[in-house]
Amino acid sequence: MMNFENLDVWKRSARLSAEIYKATASLKDFGFRDQLTRSGLSVPSNIAEGMSRDSIKEQKRFLDIAISSLSEARTQIYIGIDIGYLPKQQGHEWLVETRELSAMINSLKNKIT
Repeated sequence: MMNFENLDVWKRSARLSAEIYKATASLKDFGFRDQLTRSGLSVPSNIAEGMSRDSIKEQKRFLDIAISSLSEARTQIYIGIDIGYLPKQQGHEWLVETRELSAMINSLKNKIT
């Protein structure tokens, strides 16, 4: 069992989640804000849960869920930029970060044996 708190991918995804919460706190569209913050929060949460499991199969399953949550967040970020809810610069930075995090999670999955 790996200590998730030492993983850079967990640290970065937790930081991204916090950034999303802060940046969207004043959005009046609760549905959009809630969906984006939940998908962002799901990433570090699933990494933590997966790395706390004893079974390799379960570890990989939770990492797959984290990757799926990143895809969901990325979709919402694209939409948020298009409808003017998110500043373009910040949104694009988050898009880059979600792609990098996905690659990091895939790499972690491949290292688990």
